[in-house]
Amino acid sequence: MNGSAKRDILRLAAMGTVLLLAACAKPHTADLKAFVAKVESHQHGHLDPIPAFKPYETFIYQASNLRSPFQPPHPSTLARKGGGKGHTGIHPDTNRPREPLEEYPLDTLRMAGTLSQSGHTWGLVRAPDGTIHRVAPGNHAGQNNGRITRITDSEIDLLEIVPDGLGGWIQRPATLALSD
Repeated sequence: MNGSAKRDILRLAAMGTVLLLAACAKPHTADLKAFVAKVESHQHGHLDPIPAFKPYETFIYQASNLRSPFQPPHPSTLARKGGGKGHTGIHPDTNRPREPLEEYPLDTLRMAGTLSQSGHTWGLVRAPDGTIHRVAPGNHAGQNNGRITRITDSEIDLLEIVPDGLGGWIQRPATLALSD
């Protein structure tokens, strides 16, 4: 190392020492202390006391006289409520052959379009496997015994037969809309 480099290093060390000593000098904080004193002199807000909480009241669940929710209701109960099998006369036809679109849940089926020929209109339905099926009113689709009732250019209307929760069946409308 030559003499010039040694002098530069000594100069830098000296400047660093001067800066450190300047940083350790007593700071001028009189204005800061005055601000803190002013803020502390102001009155503080009033806090309300913590509210008293009501003690917890225990509840004893006694369902020994109720029907288990895991058992079907007794037929006499259904008759009193006006529900159950035979009440509406609606029930799925378990003897008819199943159609290909009944393998899929209705929300996985998509309307792809319509096909008209000689005054007949068919709906085109895309299954989840990509297959396009041609359907007409009276065909079935979905896993809830859905029967196609009407086909328009923008939707396919169905009536599904679903359990009513009381041992019987009800009809529920559903729609497959034309997808983009």
